[in-house]
Amino acid sequence: MSISQRIVIVTLKSLTRLICRIDDTQLTRVPQQGPLILYTNHVNILEIPIIYTHLKPRPVQGLVSADRWDQGWSRWLLEVCDSIPLHRGEADIVAIRRSIQSLRSGHIVIISPEGTRSGHGRLQPAHPGVVLLAVHSGAPLLPIVYYGAENYKENLAHLQRTNFHIGVGKPFYLSADGHTITRDIRQQMMTELMGQLAILLPPEYRGDFADMEITSTFLRYL
Repeated sequence: MSISQRIVIVTLKSLTRLICRIDDTQLTRVPQQGPLILYTNHVNILEIPIIYTHLKPRPVQGLVSADRWDQGWSRWLLEVCDSIPLHRGEADIVAIRRSIQSLRSGHIVIISPEGTRSGHGRLQPAHPGVVLLAVHSGAPLLPIVYYGAENYKENLAHLQRTNFHIGVGKPFYLSADGHTITRDIRQQMMTELMGQLAILLPPEYRGDFADMEITSTFLRYL
């Protein structure tokens, strides 16, 4: 770990602890070694520094929207954190290849299938990029959710700390189970992945997946 990374980690961890009471007890369920695709819901900016700093010292790389590299300070921070630029709205083969290389090196790769922040914390429709990454890398997946901090800005304005909860599921592999991976199969896989996020969240945060039947046709638990 570089000196710049150490400085960033200490700074971000201190700031997020000042803003939030972080319930991180379930992070002990994250495997301590080996490749891992960690996929999450995306509520606001807070979860990014929190999950990154709390997973260290494991090598961690996040897929981040490529437009974040347009600003100098943001570019520096993302490069220090070994983030992977992802071009939204397209099949970004370069990002997928970089992610696969990282996984082959035993790293954690973090991806948010919703693609954008919800702000309200309720699950939104998801893009299938995580399915492509899982199928082509063969790496296990782990669902992680965040909830309770959607109003942190209002709390901060009143000098109040915010309760930030982290929920962690069980690791599994994504298997086509003999099926040809068509667009419909990819969507079914993505729906099952989002279902695993939904069951980790309180009912009021399940959003588009609140009433769905939770299935695991394509999931193979470790």
